[in-house]
Amino acid sequence: MSKLKLAIQKSGRLKEGSIKLLKDCGIVIENGIDKLKINAKNFPLDVFYLRNNDIPQFLEDGVVDAAIIGENTLIEKNKDLKIVVKLGFSKCKLVLAVPKNDTFNDISWLEGKKIATSYPNSLKSFLKKNNINSDIHEISGSVEIAPGIGMADAICDLVSSGSTLFKNGLKEVKTILTSQACLAKNVNINYEIEKTLNRLLFRIESVLKAKRSKYILMNVPNNKIEQVSNILPVLKSPTVLPLAINGWSSLHSVINEDEFWMVIDKLKEAGAEDILIIPIEKMVM
Repeated sequence: MSKLKLAIQKSGRLKEGSIKLLKDCGIVIENGIDKLKINAKNFPLDVFYLRNNDIPQFLEDGVVDAAIIGENTLIEKNKDLKIVVKLGFSKCKLVLAVPKNDTFNDISWLEGKKIATSYPNSLKSFLKKNNINSDIHEISGSVEIAPGIGMADAICDLVSSGSTLFKNGLKEVKTILTSQACLAKNVNINYEIEKTLNRLLFRIESVLKAKRSKYILMNVPNNKIEQVSNILPVLKSPTVLPLAINGWSSLHSVINEDEFWMVIDKLKEAGAEDILIIPIEKMVM
């Protein structure tokens, strides 16, 4: 099996989540401190620890075959790459923010204003789409201080909780795009390496499916089993096991965590008792 070359962040918000995902997939790697490349011990995989902004170019050039990277970086760099799957962690958004005491009614406020950002291409695309002419100041870090020191009237920056904006006297006024970690690949990846990537993807999807799902158990009167089963939004029929108490059974199934809260009252009304929800570590379909 051909080795897959996978890039992840050398440092930053995506690194920890990327390593955890690989470990959840049963892949044993080191943490990459002071190393550019690590060989996985039990999977045909080389992990490259690279600077975040370098990853899209390395991926497009074929230096690496795939990468775990933020959607926002792929959009900003605008390279010829393909997103294979979204991974559900490191969620954030690229927003416009202005001083909290400024009155912002709509994006026309931005006309003629100075905007500081580390994401000039994404900001230019947004402004062009909305026919807004602004003066973009590209800076590499500490974007949030720009209005306070008179460098800009507004900023365009990546946020997760928004606490940094608040601490610097700013308020979020417009979301330009939302982002999360994703697995992206080189569009010219060869067939043999694609097979290794698919093996990795199979493991990743099993982990992601398990995180979205929960194992549900409940005790149900035998004459209510069909009614309760019809309520559960599952792909196949649930498992039914007889209890020691005559006339009762234990009903087992898998359910999407979000859907559980939509049906819990119906399950109870239908006669289900002692309902338990248990996390799932892996889920192979």
